[in-house]
Amino acid sequence: MTNPSLLILPGDGIGQEVMAEVRKVIDWIGAKRGVTFDVSEDLVGGAAYDKHGVPLADETMAKAQEVDAVLLGAVGGPQYDDLDFSVKPERGLLRLRKEMDLFANLRPAQCFDALADFSSLKKNIVSGLDIMIVRELTSGVYFGEPRGISEVDGQRVGVNTQRYTEEEIERGARAAFELAMKRDKRLCSMEKANVMESGILWRDVVTEVSKDYPEVELSHMYADNGAMQLVRAPKQFDVIYTDNLFGDILSDCAAMLTGSLGMLPSASLGAPMENGLPKAMYEPVHGSAPDIAGEGKANPCACILSFAMALRYSFDMGEEADRLEAAVEKVLADGVRTGDLLNEEGVKPVSTSEMGDAVIAALDASL
Repeated sequence: MTNPSLLILPGDGIGQEVMAEVRKVIDWIGAKRGVTFDVSEDLVGGAAYDKHGVPLADETMAKAQEVDAVLLGAVGGPQYDDLDFSVKPERGLLRLRKEMDLFANLRPAQCFDALADFSSLKKNIVSGLDIMIVRELTSGVYFGEPRGISEVDGQRVGVNTQRYTEEEIERGARAAFELAMKRDKRLCSMEKANVMESGILWRDVVTEVSKDYPEVELSHMYADNGAMQLVRAPKQFDVIYTDNLFGDILSDCAAMLTGSLGMLPSASLGAPMENGLPKAMYEPVHGSAPDIAGEGKANPCACILSFAMALRYSFDMGEEADRLEAAVEKVLADGVRTGDLLNEEGVKPVSTSEMGDAVIAALDASL
């Protein structure tokens, strides 16, 4: 039996620091649980541009297509702001998503009990929050043609095209319904069918797919109302399915309900491979945070929880995923805090490495 394979792309900024803590978890699983991963590492984003002149080398792209899963840290930094759009660090990330055909982006928004006071909303509104947003990731306005900036009648005109096919909507919808079946069996589809033809098609296709999932309660909501409802009564939702643009906005809105971007993982899933598990990439929601890079202040929990999602969805190791998620929750309940999780005077934050060590200690205690 071959070992599960993982390509690590730390990227820029705090990516290297948080990924080092994931390495500790991988080593722990090998030593204590007897599962060895074949791990390789490469460059993406600004780090790749610095070495290769492009944000993702062809050789790295080829590696990503071959492994069971990709784990990415973060990309970008102010030193790359003036680069041509085609070689900005974020283009490496978009290329991975597009060429791996990772059409379903899973963004959980879970509020740990120990962090309920960190939310910008009242504790009773967010305590126990557990939402999964499924964002269609490879189509829509971010990829539609025509696009660009041109001059018309003496003035510049910017054009981006919102475009979806039935198949693109349907495959993401099936991923969302499958997740809903494993959760509370409720799915809310969000679009703008009142003003957009793509929204009308979206609603029609999702409704059609729902016939194959009669146990799931389907509702529809305009995306702008969805944003309002997320900050009014977020626990009304279980699984939300929406398009690329609205998903980008709504998932960031939901993220802040939980108190810190440093706690939030994500998964981007594609079609099943030969082993029956989806092609996938995992990454924390937070950015490269260049203002604290190299200072040991970054919270590694989002990256660690992203690896937990990889255990669950790419390696079929649900028990180990549960164990790792419980370890993070225990560490938080014990009051261990990185700087982003402090809201009271006199509490000394732990470093990135110390937070990772605390998670390992909690894993040891779980045996």
